[in-house]
Amino acid sequence: MTLVVIAIVISSTLVINYLKKEEVKRVDILVKAIKFQQDMTPSLEVQELLLAIYSSNTTIPVIILDKNDQVIEYKHLSKEAGNNPDEIVALAKKMEKKYPAIEIKVQGGNDQFVYYDNSIMLNNLQYSPFLLGFFVLCYFLFSFWFLRTVKKTDEGYLWAGLAKETAHQIGTPLSSMMGWMEIMKLENPDSDGVHEIEKDIERLRTISERFSKIGSVPELNDTNFNDTIRENYDYLKTRISRKIDFTLLLPTYNILVPHNRILMSWVIENLVKNAVDAMKGEGTLQMSVFERNKNILVEVKDNGSGMTKYQAQNAFKPGYSTKKRGWGLGLSLAKRVVQEYHNGDIKISQTEVGKGTTFRILIRKA
Repeated sequence: MTLVVIAIVISSTLVINYLKKEEVKRVDILVKAIKFQQDMTPSLEVQELLLAIYSSNTTIPVIILDKNDQVIEYKHLSKEAGNNPDEIVALAKKMEKKYPAIEIKVQGGNDQFVYYDNSIMLNNLQYSPFLLGFFVLCYFLFSFWFLRTVKKTDEGYLWAGLAKETAHQIGTPLSSMMGWMEIMKLENPDSDGVHEIEKDIERLRTISERFSKIGSVPELNDTNFNDTIRENYDYLKTRISRKIDFTLLLPTYNILVPHNRILMSWVIENLVKNAVDAMKGEGTLQMSVFERNKNILVEVKDNGSGMTKYQAQNAFKPGYSTKKRGWGLGLSLAKRVVQEYHNGDIKISQTEVGKGTTFRILIRKA
């Protein structure tokens, strides 16, 4: 792309330089005609030829001054110059900085000087290579953005379809398990095993519901953010290693913000599980919620293995995983839930190899 833009600029510059030389030649011919007319009395045919030469210049600004800077003649000046002799003389001196004046020897010693500049059209053409290069660059950037957007959309449809199919596949055996659960409750309703299995079935139902919501527009009908975080914390704390010091810091007041409890729980669970894996089942894990500039921030901080710069840059890409058996979907789907469904953001705010990682979720209140 860069080579194309450079080629356009160079080729356009060459054309403009050629046109400049052609205009200089036209001025030289005009000056020779003036000299010829002043040196001798031309015949009628020669006068007609000289008049044709004068008339052929319809675009090139020309100013003729004598040696005392008195205006003799001027043609095709910009409107800004006006008819003021002082302004015309000042414009002539400005023209001389670009092209040297051409001297015409006149009998009697009152020599004349011809000042000239590029035509208005040629001056405007000088910017065309850069404008053309700019438009070509914009075209390539737009094409790149468009192709990237199409690719991202296709990936989104792929993950959404995969999620819905997963929900469908889970739903079939789950319905059967719920039926058998009811039979077991009739035979022994007070069994601890029955209650534990019932909790797991409910958890599977929640997971199935999470997957089914991917790809559709979820309802943000839950408002008490504290309850959602607390519920996740209580559930996860009983299911991770006791060697992990898992703490929660919540504000003393309720945070009310529209969100989808099921999907937000999924995001939190993904971050906590990643932190637990990074600590290899032992360490300190802290989840905190606070407000800043009308935004809700959730931080999940661990003192695990941390990430390299490359790992942090690719952590949210679909299919990328540092785990041997990881699919690389958890953080990718978490990002989709936060950004597309909750108009927020999720990122790695801090990480260092051997010292741990901090994930941060930002949810806008309004």
